[in-house]
Amino acid sequence: MAKSGSGLDAEIDALFRHSLDEFTGARNALAKRLAKEGRALDAERVKALAKPPAPAWAVNQLYWQDPKAIARLLAAGERVRKAQTGQRANTDVRELLDQKKTIVAALMEKASAILGAAGHAASPDAMRRVSATLESLAVWGDSDGVPKAGRLTADLDPPGFDALAAMMDGKKFEPARVLLFRSPKTAEDRTAARARAREEVQAAEKALRGARRDAEHADAALAKTNARAATVEKQKKEIDERYAEVKEEVRAASIEAKKSAQAVADAVRALAKAKAAITE
Repeated sequence: MAKSGSGLDAEIDALFRHSLDEFTGARNALAKRLAKEGRALDAERVKALAKPPAPAWAVNQLYWQDPKAIARLLAAGERVRKAQTGQRANTDVRELLDQKKTIVAALMEKASAILGAAGHAASPDAMRRVSATLESLAVWGDSDGVPKAGRLTADLDPPGFDALAAMMDGKKFEPARVLLFRSPKTAEDRTAARARAREEVQAAEKALRGARRDAEHADAALAKTNARAATVEKQKKEIDERYAEVKEEVRAASIEAKKSAQAVADAVRALAKAKAAITE
């Protein structure tokens, strides 16, 4: 199962709880923050986390919503393995397989609801992938180095007989007793992969169109602002020119006023002089 705890593991766990639409943005934001904090290795680790396909994402959500249910699945798988390798004597393998099948069926019903609630199609292909992934988790169990529920980045297929034998410490047992779910790759898988790729292309094209619209709006706003600035600049120039003209008019009027005052003074003196001449 996925790790839980503090630090980077807790942040990665939180990342895989996101919806598929939010996953890439949240992953990139976390990687960017870690890089900014100087945690380059952690940032690269996060950046390398692939966005899971919808079926694997649904299995992750099964774990985060009900980890005990996934634990019951792994425990059922463990009981089957022990029975098949003779570690559980007098055990009915078929009965154990039926018990595991019941657990898988209940989990698939929940996964279908999770997909539908998130707007993803719970198609036969998607549910087959969910089933294959659950069967794979049951077979692998808690073995080291195998994918864990909660952090799946891809759909899984159960291991073949050779891989299973190696996992069981090389113990040899009759292949006829190994009743495994098989999910070979088919044209249907390739079609689904192409469909996911088309969805990602459409999402990228939508984002590009949005970015272009934003750029066009920004360009239009810039052009409008530049035009307004040019108008204000022109108005300022006109005001400056008018101010200079009025200042010159004030200067000229001041000079003329001084001349007029001087003329009045001269006239007053002349009048006084004329009056004085009359009285002599």
